[in-house]
Amino acid sequence: MIFSNIFDSYSAFTLFILASAAFFSGFIDAVVGGGGLIQVPATLIQFPYTALPTLFGTNKIASLSGTSIAAFQYAKKIKFNFKLLFVVSIFAFIASFAGAKLISKLNVVQLKPLILVILIFIAVYTFAKKDLGSEPTKNLTLNRKLFYGLLLGTIVGFYDGFFGPGTGSFFVLGFVVVIGFDFLHASAYSKIVNCVTNISALFVFVNQKNYLLGVAIVMAIFNMLGNYIGSKFAIKKGNKFVRTIFLFIVIIMILRFSYDVFSTN
Repeated sequence: MIFSNIFDSYSAFTLFILASAAFFSGFIDAVVGGGGLIQVPATLIQFPYTALPTLFGTNKIASLSGTSIAAFQYAKKIKFNFKLLFVVSIFAFIASFAGAKLISKLNVVQLKPLILVILIFIAVYTFAKKDLGSEPTKNLTLNRKLFYGLLLGTIVGFYDGFFGPGTGSFFVLGFVVVIGFDFLHASAYSKIVNCVTNISALFVFVNQKNYLLGVAIVMAIFNMLGNYIGSKFAIKKGNKFVRTIFLFIVIIMILRFSYDVFSTN
């Protein structure tokens, strides 16, 4: 009875829309990140008068559930450098926590023009370099990898806790361009690190009771299903498939942020 009551406030249509968004978000997230571009707007549309931290907390619960599934699937197929993974993860964890703390004090809308410029650069750069991420491109020393991983975890981790949409894609690009991974390995690493940043941010949101439990449960189930199928596709199809989806997501992100930026002016 108590369990059923958490769904009473939401219509079947609302739950269907959010479940569908969570599934497709999970699929995209598992391949290359950026699923928040589907999931976050869906919750914003369905709950336009709900506080942003509450919606972000709800999305984090769903995202963490799904990303954990994808991370497990990748871990069975991809060999990780655990020292590098630990460094990126620990700094991403700390930075994400700080970002989640800061979100209630600053207006994230002010960041959107800057993010739009960065996304356009990413799209042009990725499209121009046809072989980007097709295979490992750098032979860095372990210390250099750890240093770059520290920076990557801090910058993208903070962004994830503070705002969120596109975090997985930023991690993927960072692992490809900065550390020299191919797209498939970059996506695998980003899933593990993204789990850590989601956990960190969730500490803040759950402690502040910023979540809608019924919505979070429904979205978590379908996000896990999408992540499971998406990770299977990525591992089977390889780098070319992941690169194509990455470009597609970046273009969608550009359109989304362009609308946000110019529709408010």
